[in-house]
Amino acid sequence: MDEARHAMMGNELADITLRSLYVSGTATLLAALWSLPLAYMMAAKRRLQAVTAVTEALVGVPTVLVGLLLYFLLSRQGPLGFLNLLYTPTAIIVGEAVLITPLLVSVAYRVLRGAVETYGELALSLGASEAQAMALAVREAAPGLVAALVMGFSRAVGELGVALMIGGNIRGYTRTLTTAIALEVSKGEFEDAVSLGAILVVIMVAVSLGLRLVRRLGQP
Repeated sequence: MDEARHAMMGNELADITLRSLYVSGTATLLAALWSLPLAYMMAAKRRLQAVTAVTEALVGVPTVLVGLLLYFLLSRQGPLGFLNLLYTPTAIIVGEAVLITPLLVSVAYRVLRGAVETYGELALSLGASEAQAMALAVREAAPGLVAALVMGFSRAVGELGVALMIGGNIRGYTRTLTTAIALEVSKGEFEDAVSLGAILVVIMVAVSLGLRLVRRLGQP
């Protein structure tokens, strides 16, 4: 019985891992669409720097609170219930994108602020256009921005509250590594939970090492 259960778990493992990578990767790219432009505007327009305190405060918001708010929005009685997104992978993607937005904005802002002050303003003083100054600042800040994206991905792939509350942990559809770990712990199957946790840690370490390798290759 145990062998059959472990065999079934092994068959699901690749599916759960790939889904976690897909959901978290897509959420990171989605969050980058609005987070990086906002961070640049905050860095370039000093009057928007007050937003920094707000975004930094939101970094520490519990994931279960974000999941609860999104549940109210996406439930049938909620204002976005007509979209029928609740308990779908799309809901998890949107939820994780919302969750990591304050983190991406805060980290990207600090990276871009230095690049704008050092390179952007210098370019403007030498007669470059706003677009040219922005391109130069973003290019110089690129390694830091990539690091911010990797940090956001790591936060998303290790997130539980949002995936559980608006994903529903549906087997073969919305189950991710974190929700699978929670399920195995609730059943008392700690060995399987530890195995899933080990895979999660390996993914995070591999992403971090990959980032270091990219940085090293990018150095002259």
